Amino acid sequence: MKKLLGIYWIVLALSLGSCGASRWEDSRTTGQHATSGNLSPSKYGNPPFYEVYGKRYTVMNSSAGYRERGTASWYGKKFHGRSTSSGERYDMHKMTAAHKTLPLPTNVRVTNLDNRRSVILRVNDRGPFVKGRLIDLSYAAARELGIISHGTGRVEVVALTGTAGVDVPARTRAAVARPAVSKPLAGERMYVQFGAFGDRAKALAMASRLSSGGLNKVTVYESSNSSPKLYRVRVGPISGAGEYDRIVRAAANLQITETHLVIEPG
Repeated sequence: MKKLLGIYWIVLALSLGSCGASRWEDSRTTGQHATSGNLSPSKYGNPPFYEVYGKRYTVMNSSAGYRERGTASWYGKKFHGRSTSSGERYDMHKMTAAHKTLPLPTNVRVTNLDNRRSVILRVNDRGPFVKGRLIDLSYAAARELGIISHGTGRVEVVALTGTAGVDVPARTRAAVARPAVSKPLAGERMYVQFGAFGDRAKALAMASRLSSGGLNKVTVYESSNSSPKLYRVRVGPISGAGEYDRIVRAAANLQITETHLVIEPG
């Protein structure tokens, strides 16, 4: 069997968290802090799209010009030390946040519209997946903005350039380019995964069921880095969201609904 290292997007298991970047004082705005560090795209946090609770989210190709107002919430001790969607560890005392579609990581300025306090922080996680919420702040960021006691607050979020604290030209959210997903990033391959089995026979049975149901490019991948071994059943590589939807619909006709997107390096 062909052996591959798997990079998985099990979006229903996305944990909330924060990063370990250092911060520095910015004297231009009271209470404002900025994260520093590498802003290269996260290897793990930027799938072309993902789904949570049946809703699809398309990750933005760029944060340039992003500006939006909405409701901020915060998360703290319960998630302290857990992995974020970017692979970093959440530290509730660092200036970080979670956003559903901004590239990871992105530096943003968040302003509390009720008291005009601002912070600059690093978006390194996905969420919040609660209706009406725009951004999930770390405990430290929420404290600086003065929304700890209320739990939520009205905020404006503006994306910054790669140099912390320097604004991009102001444009509204409507002006931000959000091209439709048609292909994975260069050098990456996307698959639809239908389970990881410890029993080879069960994996082969699932593969046979998919093939018999009319799906092509069905493969069982044997894990080389887990003990005991895992056998992952996948269809692909696929070209993008359209093919992903077609495969998921075909699987649903076979009464198979447990699927998720997997991205492998090229």
